[in-house]
Order: sequence, then structure tokens, then C-alpha cells
Amino acid sequence: MTVQSRVEFASATDTGVVRKFNEDSIATDSEIGLMMLADGMGGYMAGDVASALAISVVKEELAAALGNLESVENDAAKRYLPQTLAVKRAAEKANQMILRVARKNSQCQDMGTTLTLAVFHDDRISIAHVGDSRLYRLRYDRLEQLTMDHSLLQGQVEAGLIDSGDAKLSHNRNLVTRALGKEEKVEVDVREEGMLPGDLYLLCSDGLNDMVEDTDIELALCELKANLPLAANLLVQMANDNGGHDNVSVVLARVRAQSARRGLFERLFGWFRR
Repeated sequence: MTVQSRVEFASATDTGVVRKFNEDSIATDSEIGLMMLADGMGGYMAGDVASALAISVVKEELAAALGNLESVENDAAKRYLPQTLAVKRAAEKANQMILRVARKNSQCQDMGTTLTLAVFHDDRISIAHVGDSRLYRLRYDRLEQLTMDHSLLQGQVEAGLIDSGDAKLSHNRNLVTRALGKEEKVEVDVREEGMLPGDLYLLCSDGLNDMVEDTDIELALCELKANLPLAANLLVQMANDNGGHDNVSVVLARVRAQSARRGLFERLFGWFRR
């Protein structure tokens, strides 16, 4: 079964209630099983430039890299061209492009962007992550955060300097410690996860998770997982209803059942987890 028939995508983005410009950029590509989100920052209204560059470069790089991978007929050879390496290299290329544009244009100085993306392939999902835009997974109606924020606040929580329950009130919650376009070399977190039929994945900018509790996100996804466009629009509306202090963007992907046998395995596995 092809990626196009196995994974369904939907997305939504909004400026929010307070901001005048939307510096988020999002994209999906069903041909290569890609979903990605970038949250721009800095410069003279250039955050949108940084995020758009990141999306454009990564999409182009991955289309070429994964297209070459599909042309490799030997399964053993494919293991030496993993998707995780492709997503890492694509993020690094985007970092270099953003730096190059910033140096040539004074209005773009100090611009940068987060980047979180996922590529679906076989029974795996490859993830690349820089910054504090998040990737969640809803599996058996339980929401789990798959990425760790690269932020000053997260560092304080890990060091025990602040309680996770008080983190929402911190003035440091939007200060990122990693971003594309800030240094010559960027550290990109990459990993692979197994995926199951029925899994629902959510990419979001901090305009969602700063405004809406994870428990409410989980409830909305559980209720509307059969209608991804409606779920995406509802999450954006929930963020705006709670204040909409930032741009808010979401990208959703649902893995369809591949066969009756696989669907039976999913139900049995879910039953044993209860």
C-alpha cells in the first residue's frame, strides 16, 4: 500500500487574535509522506521569510533524497540510505540557506525559525526537530508528546529549577535554545518511531500548546479523529478562544488500517494495553 493511500493529512493556520502577521509556515506532501511546520522569529518582520525558506528547502531536498531512495531496488542498500539521515541533512541545508539570505539582506538579520517534520515510510515514521514546535501522537486515545522542546524553560524544568506545573506561567516559555538560522551548525534531533494503523499525529506551533492544555487537545482529537479537517480547524479555534496570543498552526496525519488482519492486531494490542 502506497504512502498516499495509507496516510491522510489535514492542516490549518491562523494569525491569532493578537499578532498582525502570521510567521508560521506549514506543508504536507502525500507523495513522499511528509508533514512539516516551521515557526519563524526575529529580524524586521522576517520570521515569515525564515519559516518559508525552511519549508521550501526541506521539501525540495527530501523530494530529491527520498525519490532516489525509492529508486534503489535492493532492500539491503536502502538500509544504508535511511530516511532519518535524509531529514537531518535537509534541516541542515535549510539552516545554511536561512543564514545565507540573512547575510545578504539587512532586513533579515537575526531571523530564525523552528522546524519539526515527520516522514512516513513502511511501518516507520522518521522525525527531525529543532526548537519548540511539537509533534504529538494519539494512539489508543492517549496523547503523547514525541518531541522535547529546545527552550530555556524546558532546560529549567529538567534541571529542577521550576516545577512543570508552573511552567505555563513562566515568562521564559517562548525563549528557544535551538533554531535554524542562528548558528553555522545546528543540532537536529532525529529519531524513528514505529507506527500503527489508527495512529494520529499532530504537529503544532507553540500558539496551540501555550493556549490549550494537552488534555483538551487529546479530547478534541479523540472526538474528531474521523474528520481531520474539522479537527484541525477546531484546534485553531480553541487556541483563539483562549486568547490567541500567538500565531497558531496545526498539521494532522492519520494512518489508515492496511488490512483486516492488521486491524485485528491493532484491536488486540489495544485490549492488552488496558
